[in-house]
Amino acid sequence: MKSFTIQEISTILKGKLVGNTNQQITGPEKLDKAESNHITFIGSSRYSKQWKTSKASVAIVNDNIEIEPGKNRALIKVKNADLSMAKILELFELDPPHFDVDTHPTAVVHKSAVIGKNCKIGAGCYVGKDVILGNEVILYPNVTILDETKIGDGTIVWSGTVIRERCEIGSYCIFHINVSIGADGFGYRPSEDGKGLVKIPQIGNVIIGNAVEIGANSCVDRGKFSSTIIGDGCKIDNLVQIGHNSIMGRSCIMAGHSGLAGSVTLGDGVIIGGSASIKDHLTLHSGAIVGAGSGVMKDVPAGKSVLGYPAKDSREAIREWMTISKLAKK
Repeated sequence: MKSFTIQEISTILKGKLVGNTNQQITGPEKLDKAESNHITFIGSSRYSKQWKTSKASVAIVNDNIEIEPGKNRALIKVKNADLSMAKILELFELDPPHFDVDTHPTAVVHKSAVIGKNCKIGAGCYVGKDVILGNEVILYPNVTILDETKIGDGTIVWSGTVIRERCEIGSYCIFHINVSIGADGFGYRPSEDGKGLVKIPQIGNVIIGNAVEIGANSCVDRGKFSSTIIGDGCKIDNLVQIGHNSIMGRSCIMAGHSGLAGSVTLGDGVIIGGSASIKDHLTLHSGAIVGAGSGVMKDVPAGKSVLGYPAKDSREAIREWMTISKLAKK
C-alpha cells in the first residue's frame, strides 16, 4: 500500500502547509467518508464547515478559503484544489491490468500488420491487414482494429472497442470500453418510388488527433466522403454521438449523452453540456459553451454561452425562465 507523509505531499503540490499531523496518508477520500489515514480536498467555501466533522487528517484547500486545521490535523493551501487533487489521484493510482505476454496467443494479428516496440495485444484481439501500431500501444482484450488503420504511440484502447478500416488515430489517446470509431454515418434518402429508404454509402474515414480521450460506449461515425475529425486534446464523455463529417477543433469537451449531427464544426475549446444536441451543418465558434440539455438550432459566435431548447443566449434564457416563474406565482 502506498503511503506518504504530509510533508512529502506538500512538497509535491508546492503548497503552503498549515498545521501538522504525524498520520501517514494512504489515499484520498471525500470529506464525509474520509478516515484519519485519508487526504481530502475543499475547493469551495460552502464545504469548509464539513471540515470540523470530517475524520480526514489532511485537506487540500484553495488558498482564498479561511479555515483552521485543528488539533493534529493539517491543511495544504494551494491556488487550485481541483488541480492539486488530480495530482494526488495520480500519486495513489493503482497499476493497470497485467499482461503476461506482449501478444496473447488467442489474438489474431494479420501478417501484414506493423507492430511497434513494446506494444501489448490482449486476448481475443483482432488486428487487420496493413494496420500500423506505433510504439507502446496497448490493446486490452477483445479489441478490433480493422484494415489499414494507423494508431500512434502510447495510445490505450480498452476492451470491446472497434476501430474500423482506414481510420487514423493519434498518439497518447485513450479509448474506453466499447467505443465505436468509424461506423457508417447515418445517411438515408427516400427511394424514387417512395416506398423505402436508400442507404447513402459512407466511404470516408475518421481522423483523431493526439491526446484525445473518448468515454465508454461513445460513437464517432466515418465521413460520407472525406473525414470526421477530432482535434488534439479533445475530451469526450460516455454515450456521446459524433455524426459523420463533423469537425472538432482542439481541446473541446463533450459531456455525456450529448451529440453532434452530421457536418457540425466546432472551433477550439468549445464546451458542450450533458444531453445537449447540435443540429447538422452548424458552426460553434471557438470558446462557445452549450448548457446541458440544450438544443442548438443555429450557429453560435465565439465565446458565447447558449442555453435552452431551442438554445439562445444564456442570460436571455435565464431572464425568460425567471419571468415565467414569477408569472406562475401570481
